[in-house]
Amino acid sequence: MASVERRKDGRPGYVCRWRDEAGRQRKKSFTRKVDADRYRAEVEHKLNTGQYVDPKAGRTTFEVYAEQWRAMQPHRPNTAARTRSQLTKHVYPAIGGRPLAQLRASELQAFVTGLAVAPSSVRPIWATVRAILSAAVRDRLIPYDPADRIKLPELPRQQITPLTVDQVDQLAAAVPARYRALVVVGAASGLRQGELFGLQVADVDFLRRTLTVERQLQPAAGGGVEVGPLKNRSSYRTLPVGQVVVDALAAHLAAYPAAGAAYVFRDDDGQPLHRNRFNRDVWGPARTAAGLPEVTCHDLRHFFASVLIGAGHNPKAVAERLGHADPAMTLRVYAHLWPEDDDRTRQAIDDVFRRDVPRLRPAMEG
Repeated sequence: MASVERRKDGRPGYVCRWRDEAGRQRKKSFTRKVDADRYRAEVEHKLNTGQYVDPKAGRTTFEVYAEQWRAMQPHRPNTAARTRSQLTKHVYPAIGGRPLAQLRASELQAFVTGLAVAPSSVRPIWATVRAILSAAVRDRLIPYDPADRIKLPELPRQQITPLTVDQVDQLAAAVPARYRALVVVGAASGLRQGELFGLQVADVDFLRRTLTVERQLQPAAGGGVEVGPLKNRSSYRTLPVGQVVVDALAAHLAAYPAAGAAYVFRDDDGQPLHRNRFNRDVWGPARTAAGLPEVTCHDLRHFFASVLIGAGHNPKAVAERLGHADPAMTLRVYAHLWPEDDDRTRQAIDDVFRRDVPRLRPAMEG
C-alpha cells in the first residue's frame, strides 16, 4: 500500500511512498497534502488493477527499446532485414534518441509527414513504429499509445495493367531456355516468385494436374538461399493447373532432369535460384529484350489473376488460387478488372418487369 507523510528533511511538503510490482521502493514529493493523497489513491488503484506504469520506465529511448523489440520478433529473414533497414534509415535519425514517455502525437505526426519516401512506403515504416509503441504500452513502459490517430498520406489510385498473352510469350522467348517453363508456369499458375523457386518435383502431380505450394525460397545472409514459410496460412494451397503447365513442366524436366525433393527450377550450376541474381542476370535482360523494361516477375501473377477474372471467376475463387488471406485484398488490387455491373443490373430489372407483373390497382372504369 502507498503512504503519505511529511518530508523529513526539514523542507515543507509531503512525500508519497509506495512499492512497485517488483517490490522496489518509490516516492514522489508534493507541496500540498491534498495532491499527495490524490496521487497515493491513483497509485494504489493502478497497482490493484494491473495498470501501474513505472514513471522511470519511460526514460528508455525509442531506439534502445526498439532494438530489444526487434530482437524478440519471430520475423522471417526478409522481414527482419527490412525492419532493420526501416528503423536505421528512417526512424532512429528522427526519434531514436527520444525517451518513450516524451514522445507526443504532434511529434509523430511531424515525423510521418516529413518522411521523404513515397506514400506507399510510409505505411510499412509507420506500421513498424506503431508495433513498437504498442509493445511499449503492453510492457507498461508508457501509459498510453501516442501513435493513435496519426494521419497518413493518401495513396494514389493505381490500376494494374495486365500483360497480354503476346507479352508473356515474348518474355518466355527472351529468357534462356532453362527458364522458359518458369515464365509459363508463373503466368499460368499465379505463383509468387519465391513459391516458383521453392517448387519441388514432388510437388507436381502430373496425373491429377495439381501443384502443391508449401514453401518459398528467400535470399539468406551471406548470399545463399533458404527455405522460408509462405506469406500467410492461405498461401499453403493445392492448385489445379491446366495442360499448358503440365506440358511445360514435363518438357522442362525432360531437358533438365530432377526428382523427388529437388527443385524444379535451378541455375546453370544446378543450384536453387537466388531472387536478386535471377532478377539481375535473367529477368532484367529478358524484359529489356522483350521491350517491357518496367515489368517484374510479379506481373506474371497479375496476368494469371486477370485471366481468371476475365473468365468470370468470383473474388473468393481468385483469392484462393492466389493464396490471398482475404478476398477483400483481391478486390483492392484487381477490382478494376472485373466487368462493370451496369448492364447486368439493367437487364435484371428489365427481365422482371417484362413478365406478367401483378396490377397494383384496378383500371379506372370509364
